[in-house]
Amino acid sequence: MSSARETTSEFSQTEEKKQILLQTQNLSLLAGERELLSNISLTVSTGEIVTVIGPNGAGKTTLLRVLLGLIAPSSGSIFKKPKLRIGYLPQKITVDPILPLSVSRIMRLTGNYSNRQISNALEETGVGSLKNKPVFQLSGGEFQRVMLARALLRSPELLVLDEPVQSVDYMGESELYKLIGNLRKSHGCGVLMVSHDLHVVMASTDRVVCLNQHICCEGQPEDVSRHPEYLRLFGLDTGSALAVYSHHHDHTHHISGTMKEDEQ
Repeated sequence: MSSARETTSEFSQTEEKKQILLQTQNLSLLAGERELLSNISLTVSTGEIVTVIGPNGAGKTTLLRVLLGLIAPSSGSIFKKPKLRIGYLPQKITVDPILPLSVSRIMRLTGNYSNRQISNALEETGVGSLKNKPVFQLSGGEFQRVMLARALLRSPELLVLDEPVQSVDYMGESELYKLIGNLRKSHGCGVLMVSHDLHVVMASTDRVVCLNQHICCEGQPEDVSRHPEYLRLFGLDTGSALAVYSHHHDHTHHISGTMKEDEQ
């Protein structure tokens, strides 16, 4: 099997026309005789949110790690826009509670950023007041917003988010997805996101890729929710479709998850 390669030439015309940030062709990954990823071809362009969904063990996080260059694929091609700036929010970050680590300090672990840069990023994700708070005292929603702010410090052209609403309560999920959508608009960046929150995320994405080692189906959320492969993969009745959920309410939530009344 041929080795994987990164290339700029064979995708150049497509990139210019569609403003492609990241593209793969027939990407595969083997672990011994086991195929973890098989012939993955996908594209993420400027200004769009692409969400990868799939059951546990489908290879979602593995795919992101391959695209980030953390794991070498066995075969296929990866194109990245030259000098592409990527902001990454990993699936799991464990912080030892005995460490005296403040929010400001964790923001500097990946670079020597100024106080102003850190403050601006935290303000943008709604946690500016937490700059000096110990990390171990943060709620799940607060921590994810801090990590999202840290991903913004590189002024990314592409945000790669692995389960960005993990440890966030149900009511806070839609608020965080809304924030991600707003960041896409304000930064003009692309977003590649992994999620298992199918009912919520489908209303917060432009394109869905359904993965189970290979791409089972992909397209706009409503189309994918009715696709036979999608319904089969998640054990849904083939005569029905999962509703695309849009969250509307007459109140908002603090980032800690508690409810607050809208100002009149």
